[in-house]
This record gives sequence, C-alpha cells and structure tokens, in this order.
Amino acid sequence: MSDGGQPVPALLQDMVLDSEDVEQFLTKLVTMAGHTLSAEDDEVLCGITLLRDRSKITVASNSPDAQKMDEVQYAYNDGPCLRAARLGIVHYVSDFDTEERFPEYSRAIASHGMKSALGVPIPLEGEAKAALNFYSPLAGAFTEQAIEAAQLFAEEVGASLRLAVRIAGLTQARADMRAAMESRTTIDLAAGVIMGQNRCSQDTAMSMLKAASSARNIKLRDVAASVLESLGQGPAKTHFD
Repeated sequence: MSDGGQPVPALLQDMVLDSEDVEQFLTKLVTMAGHTLSAEDDEVLCGITLLRDRSKITVASNSPDAQKMDEVQYAYNDGPCLRAARLGIVHYVSDFDTEERFPEYSRAIASHGMKSALGVPIPLEGEAKAALNFYSPLAGAFTEQAIEAAQLFAEEVGASLRLAVRIAGLTQARADMRAAMESRTTIDLAAGVIMGQNRCSQDTAMSMLKAASSARNIKLRDVAASVLESLGQGPAKTHFD
C-alpha cells in the first residue's frame, strides 16, 4: 500500500524523523491511517487504544469525534476495538444495525451515526495491549484491502507504541520513587522533631506518629507534614528538588 506513490513504511519513517515526540508521531499516523481508509463520501475516524494497569485510554486520534467513539466503547467495556486489543485478533463490524455480538454497545454507537467499525491489534510487549480503531458512518465500509492496509499500519505503529509504553513505565516508576522518598523524608523529619521535643527514641517517636495516624484516620505522611507545619517549616524537601 502507498500514499501519493510513496510506500507506507517509507512515509512512516519520514513521520518519525519529522515528529518532536512519540505522541506527535502517533497523531500523524492515525490521521494518515484514517485518510487512507476513507472514501470520497466517507470520512473514517481513527484512534489508538492502549490498555494497561486496568485502564483504557486513547493515546492518539484523528479528531475529537474519534476520541468520543472510543469513549462510548470504554463505557460498555466491550466492542470490536477492545476485543481486538484484548484477544490479539482483528474484529470487524460491517453493520451495527444487525450486529449481535455486543447488542447494547452496538445500539449506542449507532445512535452516534456510526454503521461499521474495525479493530486491529497492535503488537506490544508485556502486559500492555493496544489496538488501532476505525469507525465509519457507512455500512460495509472496510473491504479486505482496507483491513490489510489497517494491519500494515498496526504493525508499523507497534514499535513506536512499545517505546512509548516503556517510557511511560519508566516515568511512572521515577514518579513513584520520588513520592516515596519525599514521604520518607517528611516522616523522618517529623520523627526527629518529636524526639527532640520529648527526649525519646526514634522507635517511640514513630510509634507516636503511627498512633496519631490511626486515631485521626489519616495517612502517616500527612500526620508528619502537620507536625512540620506546626513549626513553620512547610513541606519537606529532598536533594532531588
């Protein structure tokens, strides 16, 4: 498959080079994919669904309407795109008016003017799963050739999305570590204040903090922060700030 005479893989390579980040590349890709599968009288909506950590999110779409159609599917927790991501196989609905696999969702999406949809799995690693989603206001909009084209796009986007998932995982891990270290610093400083005020050991100071946390039914870090604030010290800082 090609666009304007240039093979799709070559176009995608150019898009990678011209994009500032993965998000921008994915947005360009779904725009291109939607345009490629559209006919003159049919504007195909396209988006990318990412499933990870019990969450469902559209990481790129070619329009706000495409994002909205994905969210309709998320609300019912079922549909061709979610099944494609979860099961790793293509799911095609040629006409929602006659679709029987997910009747409630089919009625809901049809009420938005969509007649057909195509979900194509994107190859990823680990627990994360993804799919390339297409929606059309026409019944029978996706031919065998269109499905093959969509699969090619899914294969090409897989590498970039795998990179994005890895980056997101590393970013979240770093954020979690930073939050844990900040929490530990706050608790240690508060324990030090209590030790100085009561001339007690660190174990005793920690026991006092935990008792206050349990009695007031609030987190230990929040109790520690209130101790520091009572002295006018404000939030604790780490050497990473």
